[in-house]
Amino acid sequence: MESPVILVIEDDPAVRRGIVDVLEYAGYQTLEAADGHAGMEVALRANYRLLLLDLVMPGPSGFDILEALRRKRPGQAVIILSARGEENDRVRGLVNGADDYVVKPFGVKELLARVDAVLRRTCERAAPADERPVPGGRADFRKQVIAFDDGRSEALSEKEAELLRYLMDAGGRLVTRDEILRQLWKLDPARTDTRTLDMHIMHLRRKLGDAGQTTLTTVRGKGWIYQNGGGA
Repeated sequence: MESPVILVIEDDPAVRRGIVDVLEYAGYQTLEAADGHAGMEVALRANYRLLLLDLVMPGPSGFDILEALRRKRPGQAVIILSARGEENDRVRGLVNGADDYVVKPFGVKELLARVDAVLRRTCERAAPADERPVPGGRADFRKQVIAFDDGRSEALSEKEAELLRYLMDAGGRLVTRDEILRQLWKLDPARTDTRTLDMHIMHLRRKLGDAGQTTLTTVRGKGWIYQNGGGA
C-alpha cells in the first residue's frame, strides 16, 4: 500500500525542513508550503491524508485555512502546530475542525506519535465509500459499475472508476489536469503530452449520461468540476 501523503504548512524554514525530514524518514510522503497563500492553494487542491498546520504565518492564517477546509473538504484530518502559550488558539482550532495539536518545540517521537494516532483515528472516516449516488443511479466502485434506477448499467474500467471517485472526492472544487496527471497517473504534467485524460473524461460523460455536461463540467483551459446536483 502506498504511504500516506502529509502536507506541512509552516512559515519557519528550519522548523518546516525538520518536520519534513522526520516524516520522510518515517516513510511518509510529504508536500509543503511556506506561507498562508501557498498553503491555502495546496490545502484545497492537493491530494493528501493529513495536514500539519501552523496557525500564525504571512498571508491567510491557519484559522483561515481551517475555515476553507471545513467548507470545501469537510472531514480533512488536521494537526495544529501551536506555539506554547497559545492555549486559546489551540482550543479555537479544535473547535473549528482540527483533530489534534502539537506544541512547539516538540520532539520527534511526540510528533510521529500524534501523526500516527490521527491517521489511525481518521482512517475509517477517510475511507472512501464503495457506493456513491450519481444522477439517476449509483456508482459502485467495488464492482466498478454505474447502476441506474431504470435497470441500465455501465461498466467502468479501473482507471475510469479511480478518476470518477477522485472527482467526486473533490467536493465541487475545480480539479486541474495537472493535479489528475500527478495524483492518478503519477506523471509530470510538464513532461507529458497525452490526450488519454480527455478520453477518460469523454467515456465517463457517456457512461454517466451527461451529454449536457451538467454533472461533469469542463472549465476550459483549467480542468473539471464534478457537481452532485441531482445525485446527492
